[in-house]
Amino acid sequence: MKNLVYISVALLLWNCTEKLKQSENSNPDATVDRVAVPAVIWNKVDTVDVADFNGDLQAGKLTLDVGVYFPSNLDPGFNKVTLPRIIESIQAAKEIYAPTGVQINLLWVKTGKVDPRFFSIQANETPGVPKTEYVNMYEHMKRHPSELTEETKSAIESIIEPHPDNHRTMYLIVLQDVFFPFLEVAEGRNWMIKSVRTGGLSFPTYSYCNTIPAPYRGIITITNLSRPDRYRRTVAHEIGHKAINVSHEYNEINPENEVFAEGGLMVYGQGEEIPSGEKGRWHLERLHLSPFLYKLNDNGTKEWNPDYQEGGHYYDPIYGDKVVHFSGVPEIDKDW
Repeated sequence: MKNLVYISVALLLWNCTEKLKQSENSNPDATVDRVAVPAVIWNKVDTVDVADFNGDLQAGKLTLDVGVYFPSNLDPGFNKVTLPRIIESIQAAKEIYAPTGVQINLLWVKTGKVDPRFFSIQANETPGVPKTEYVNMYEHMKRHPSELTEETKSAIESIIEPHPDNHRTMYLIVLQDVFFPFLEVAEGRNWMIKSVRTGGLSFPTYSYCNTIPAPYRGIITITNLSRPDRYRRTVAHEIGHKAINVSHEYNEINPENEVFAEGGLMVYGQGEEIPSGEKGRWHLERLHLSPFLYKLNDNGTKEWNPDYQEGGHYYDPIYGDKVVHFSGVPEIDKDW
């Protein structure tokens, strides 16, 4: 009888353990161990003359470091980004940022075989809390920052090479598809999940704040430079999201997921302006305060701008009064 009781208790404990395991496996919020992905073996592209590209750099001037990762094994049918086109796009970015006093330093262009499952990724987890009228877009993102998917983390970890300046460097990573899910009002008090196929995605700190690991906060994915307007502005625009640390906004236009207008680099259109002052939403001033910028001293060392104090949200203390306090917008009827 005593042995039977022991057996019954043992079976009960086993059953509870199995149910707990099943519960954890069915819980989307449960911690999932990611399978380690081998690091990509990168080689410099000899056909790109980096020294010539950087021939006009000046010591003592605000500088931004950029590295390019171009997979060598992209699918044969993918032609929206070519090596010459991305170099042309970085050259255009140099021209666009030149009037601001910021120069771009091309560190290298590298190629190597990337795990094909990372050619197409979903950038971040589908958000669960929609933006409403109580706070503006930036305040909402500070409270509910975006989070990388586990697969995207694995992809980035396999691509980015470890370096002391990882968190200060911007990396242009060529992929085939990067999807960005977001919430949009459907009707009434209902929201629906939408996903946009991006041509470039900057993973900006105003959106991700502290949720993106510091060594990878400089990533920018590039997936479409096929049209003249794309290869002229895409890289400069995505660098702007990262370095100016603002969304799609311009002058009196408050930020949204998509804003089409003319005049400014940070909206969808043909504009290339990076305006200054409160009317210009402090874009120039915020650019000059970016932790991604440095000046090269006479002894050859980099004097970096101060780093973020609170993860890099839009209102991070490093920006002081170079911010815009604007009201939230009602997403649905006020009488819902």
